[in-house]
Amino acid sequence: MARILITSALPYINGIKHLGNLAGSMLPADVYARFKRLQGHEVLYICATDEHGTPAELAAQKAGIDVRTYCDEQHEVQRNAGEGFLLSYDYFGRSSGPQNAELTQHFAHVLEERGLIEERVSKQVYAVEDGRFLPDRYVEGTCPHCGFEKARGDQCDSCGRLLDPVDLINPYSAETGSTAIEHRDTRHLYLLQSKMQDEIRAWVEQADEWPALAKSIALKWLDEGLQDRAITRDLSWGIPVAYRGKAREGFEDKVFYVWFDAPIEYIAATREWAEAKGDPDAWESWWRTDKGADDVTYVEFMGKDNVAFHTVGFPVTLIGSGEPWKLVDRLKAFNWVTWYGGKFSTSNNRGVFMDQALDLLPADYWRWYLMANAPEGSDAAFTWEGFQAAVNSDLANVLGNFVNRITKYTKSKFDGTIPSVGEPGEAEAWIDTELRTRLEALTEHYEAMEFRKAAAETRAIWAAGNEYLTKAEPWVKYKSDVDAAAVGVRIGLNLAAVFGILAQPFVPDAAAKILDALGVPENKRVFPKADDADLFSILQNGQEIAPPDVLFNKIEDTTVAEWTEQFGGADQ
Repeated sequence: MARILITSALPYINGIKHLGNLAGSMLPADVYARFKRLQGHEVLYICATDEHGTPAELAAQKAGIDVRTYCDEQHEVQRNAGEGFLLSYDYFGRSSGPQNAELTQHFAHVLEERGLIEERVSKQVYAVEDGRFLPDRYVEGTCPHCGFEKARGDQCDSCGRLLDPVDLINPYSAETGSTAIEHRDTRHLYLLQSKMQDEIRAWVEQADEWPALAKSIALKWLDEGLQDRAITRDLSWGIPVAYRGKAREGFEDKVFYVWFDAPIEYIAATREWAEAKGDPDAWESWWRTDKGADDVTYVEFMGKDNVAFHTVGFPVTLIGSGEPWKLVDRLKAFNWVTWYGGKFSTSNNRGVFMDQALDLLPADYWRWYLMANAPEGSDAAFTWEGFQAAVNSDLANVLGNFVNRITKYTKSKFDGTIPSVGEPGEAEAWIDTELRTRLEALTEHYEAMEFRKAAAETRAIWAAGNEYLTKAEPWVKYKSDVDAAAVGVRIGLNLAAVFGILAQPFVPDAAAKILDALGVPENKRVFPKADDADLFSILQNGQEIAPPDVLFNKIEDTTVAEWTEQFGGADQ
């Protein structure tokens, strides 16, 4: 079996994430990790909170607490949100931990030794009224390339170009709105990405398992020419510019730029995981190709705004170090989940955030809808109406109704025991062919990380089960031929078991309820193959089953109206 390392983009520490953040990295990474575990592979799914930078400082200041305490509290909030959504992290770390500090300082040191980091004096944006240099993302103004009037200092959301904040036209502080802006000299460390241009291009061009979205973003950056980028900032909260405990002279009041240290946390969090399980060197076999990581398949999940940092910035660090680090093999990038075509916004009462969602309905409802409408080929708009339709049709009617019908009928007519009599006929031959054909397609969609297609195929398999019951008609046959009815019941119950197994990546809680009710042992809860001989004998004849409680409640129109009033909808 394969060894698969999975990382999802680190959620920023500042505030609970909205459903779009969830759908663009953490949730699909979890679905894929669950699928691969069900196949029997060794999976390590790593994530962490991204805790450095000015937004954390400002949020802590607003809360009236020090930034470390703020991050401690928010890390637990985000951990709890992840657990609430049943995200199966093997470890959920913190970029503010000592492991990340040590690794970040190490990479800076070796990169400088290899001639890829140098000190430069440059102009940076200074906010006179704030009395400090502004981080790139806290400077806004007009993009010098496309004229977009709300471009950020690091990147323009309209044309996608990387920016330097000093190039913005009519800049102002995004925090205070002040236009009292000066360009002042400051000394920083620069990562000489331009020296790595050819090496990074060659690496990107040979990547044959990236979706078009990810590869096109990386090549766009390369076509524009890699720019040398400052990797330090004039801030107090972050990883000190030091090496082996000794601060760099002249950089005592500076820290490493968050976009330099954040991706390194993937490695650091794996070290945290290894130390937590009492095997401090175990991380090396996942990240060092000279320690066994050459047989690891590394898969990254992220939104499209993070692609450039992971296909260019982070690889410059890893490749540029000259050390045997594991590089990403497969990268899955997502577009945006929008709120009725617009942005999620707490201040404008637009959209649902992770903690709010769980107050409304269990995780499975949200997990299914977000993955069945994953923003893969284009942006995907969340709507209450679409959410209601998916829950009521896919989950309540197609899956829930099937399990409810067959288990309750078994209870009432066969004393809750799986019958062994009767011979298969045409209906059974049909479902056998249908299921095996669709299982092959479903597996292909998962392997390609095409989650909308995987969800659609899963639903089609559930629907085929309902069609089988219509063809088999056990309730009709029972009146004249109990043995013939028994065949439909037996096959129907085994289908329910298959459906529960297939549901595990998307709706793990409901899947567990189905499999528990049917008495499916843990060693049989593995992802089935199209050519499995025992596809319809997961359950033992004579085994007792119990109908589960209602798996999914339908969402009523009145409820949709209430939620629209509370969180916003089409009229906004």
